[in-house]
Amino acid sequence: MKLFFREFGKGKPLLILHGLFGFSDNWVTHAKRLADYYRVILVDLRNHGHSPWSVEFSYELMAADVEELVNQLELSNVILLGHSMGGKVAMRYAQLFPERLDKLVVVDMGVKEYPPHHQQILLAINSLELSKIKARSEAEKHFRNYLADEGIIQFLLKNLYWREKGILDWRMNYRVLEIAMPEILSEIPFCESWVSTLFIRGELSDYILDEDIGKLESYFLDSCLVGIPKAGHWVHSDQQEIFLNEVLSFCLR
Repeated sequence: MKLFFREFGKGKPLLILHGLFGFSDNWVTHAKRLADYYRVILVDLRNHGHSPWSVEFSYELMAADVEELVNQLELSNVILLGHSMGGKVAMRYAQLFPERLDKLVVVDMGVKEYPPHHQQILLAINSLELSKIKARSEAEKHFRNYLADEGIIQFLLKNLYWREKGILDWRMNYRVLEIAMPEILSEIPFCESWVSTLFIRGELSDYILDEDIGKLESYFLDSCLVGIPKAGHWVHSDQQEIFLNEVLSFCLR
């Protein structure tokens, strides 16, 4: 599948993979900063953003999509960064195509299976009748009836766009994503990787717990982990400067 992407800067390639319900726009601010050092390529994964939709959805397929893009752009010695679901795609890619990578950065995501925890978000999405929405403020009001986290509300609103005058639509294929949720939450297969890897976790997040570290190290044998204080799952937004410093410190050495 040919993925949509956008580029910033020149030099060594740094590919960034967004998380569930996200798309490349979420990383533009970071890309512009990192473009002083790298050719930054922001990717929309399948069923997200401007990339094609498909009923087929798995980490193997998404890793293969990334490999198709790497081939298309004739990239080598790639730094691959992934957040949340994009982190699992990045890890699977490192397992399947290690020769492509120089370094791997995984942001607030482990290799383990996660329990269901998107039910309220999916309820908010499914109950939004787009045919009746005439202003984005109406969608925002609807989400506030279901969600208390302002960040998640604004995150979802970015996925709405005017398909034509007076008609809102979703950039994400949420119906397939909901069906694929067991796959999205699943543990990635065990496979040892020697790709140099940095795990970044938010210290207010529960996605990577202390008891998970040993398992991460058994999958990624040349890895280290840093925690960012006062940051939750959206580490890169909560503490942007500290996050960028950690990424650059690892990637430039």
